[in-house]
Amino acid sequence: MITGIGHAAFAVRDIDASLGFYCGRLGLKEAFRLYKPTGETWIVYIKVGQGSFLELFPVPDARNQGGGSYQHLCLTVDDIHATLKEIEGRGLPVQGEPTMGQDGNWQYWLTDPDGNRIELMQIMPDSLQAKA
Repeated sequence: MITGIGHAAFAVRDIDASLGFYCGRLGLKEAFRLYKPTGETWIVYIKVGQGSFLELFPVPDARNQGGGSYQHLCLTVDDIHATLKEIEGRGLPVQGEPTMGQDGNWQYWLTDPDGNRIELMQIMPDSLQAKA
């Protein structure tokens, strides 16, 4: 069952300016970072509230097409496998299996009718989000 919104993800051209806005101006806190194999920052997580985050993807050459940089919406679920069975029962084809993310959570990706990416995520007790 879907239980909430886990995060909204955005590509940002200048991570320092974005952190200045979200943390400095809005008063949110950086929770943690994930890194590429090269050691370069891949994602910066900003904690909005208990279990809710913004994901900021540093992409220096990002183009704000249409006035935004939306990447995807994450919906949290209580049991990823049961949720996939439920939505498949409602007629949504489920292809493939959930995967374990670098942050320690189960995830499954799908798209809405307009092609918007939706991530279903089961937050695991030892994940970076649960510890943040």
